[in-house]
Amino acid sequence: MINPDDSLNLAREEVFGPVVNLIRVADAEEALQKANDTDYGLTASLWTTSLQAAMAYTPRIQAGTVWVNTHTLIDANMPFGGFKQSGSGRDFGPDWLDAYTESKSVCIRY
Repeated sequence: MINPDDSLNLAREEVFGPVVNLIRVADAEEALQKANDTDYGLTASLWTTSLQAAMAYTPRIQAGTVWVNTHTLIDANMPFGGFKQSGSGRDFGPDWLDAYTESKSVCIRY
């Protein structure tokens, strides 16, 4: 879709299918604002020739996984899950089991 209206679900919600939205923006700051202006945040991809821009913008993107110059690369050593209303916790990575466990501290003086 080229420049879908902001009111369309296609522009505001997660689309699990072969769809690409091309949205014209004035600059990188407007792109960031549009990317974060959603109730969802499973993944995002940032395409740039500047490593400096990638390092500056990836922390500001509200998504559980941010890919730079790629998309859908999954590594079982990295946590995968969304921000906001996307997903329920994290899969993969060293801490994924924490969502299914309860920690407890016990101190006994005997």
